[in-house]
Amino acid sequence: MRFFSDNAAPVHPAVLRALADADRLDTAYDGDRWSKALDARFAALFETESLRVLWVPSGTAANCLALAALCPPHGAVLCHRDSHIQNDECGAPEFFTHGAKLLLAEGAGAKLTPESAAAVLDLQRYDVHQQRPHALSITNATEYGRVYAPAEVAALGSLAAARGLGFHMDGARFANAVVSTGASPADLTWRAGVDALSFGFVKNGGMNAEALVFFRPELAEETLFRRKRAGHLLSKGRYLAAQLLAMLDGDLWRDCARASNAGAALLAEAAGERLVHPVEANEVFLRVTPAEAARLRSLGFDFYDWGPGEARLVISWDQRAEDIRPLAEAIAAL
Repeated sequence: MRFFSDNAAPVHPAVLRALADADRLDTAYDGDRWSKALDARFAALFETESLRVLWVPSGTAANCLALAALCPPHGAVLCHRDSHIQNDECGAPEFFTHGAKLLLAEGAGAKLTPESAAAVLDLQRYDVHQQRPHALSITNATEYGRVYAPAEVAALGSLAAARGLGFHMDGARFANAVVSTGASPADLTWRAGVDALSFGFVKNGGMNAEALVFFRPELAEETLFRRKRAGHLLSKGRYLAAQLLAMLDGDLWRDCARASNAGAALLAEAAGERLVHPVEANEVFLRVTPAEAARLRSLGFDFYDWGPGEARLVISWDQRAEDIRPLAEAIAAL
């Protein structure tokens, strides 16, 4: 009955088993066998040897460490006005970069386009009196559940390359985007010009581990020190690495995302014209009056109010069709 957030979902049993298996004496920090296996496992997934993977305990840490690697304190990061790094990270990007500015652009469904990004970049004077853009950051899937296709990422990647910008992807729901597009992880990232990816697992069945993937391996070297200085180098890092490896085993990460996307599609069918945005991942945004929202809550459904007259419903990996169908029927009956 809870559709508030996939952050609240249970941990997948395979991840719990992996944690139990890692519960033994090994080297501390990231010198253990699980942490040392990450690069090779992610290299196989992304079809490239040119990467480095660091575990971190939160999406905020992954995003902000990536941005700090791409942007100096006197620089700026271009992102969407409704991006997570702008609205939901309590100034952490500015904190981790030691003062870099966020430049805000527009775009339907919280998606940037080359045109909307260029419009902001073209306003910059590129002199000593303004912070110079150094990075471009997008979210896939976006805060409104919209998904970038490989061609859309590549178009932004071309813009970033032409303007001399590093390219970061906030992939808190990257798994949902991969499943939605049917694209390979490589085509959605480094082949499209992405330099750094925050690959989310917590929303998709993990406990407290995210992957920071650098497709320019040299960026990882300073980030190792930044991670330590930021307090995110855990002494028992094997427990984080074990979670990531477990999610990759047998493509479990895809299976979990496929289940949550399918659940969102079931709700979208029931919502009809109430949909605020096309449903492309595991989030559903509905137009509902306060009385209708109260009616749904009186039936026991939990969800997030998303501004006046809107509600956000998020499907988790563990919610089956029989769990979702009562809500679909309640929405259809409004």
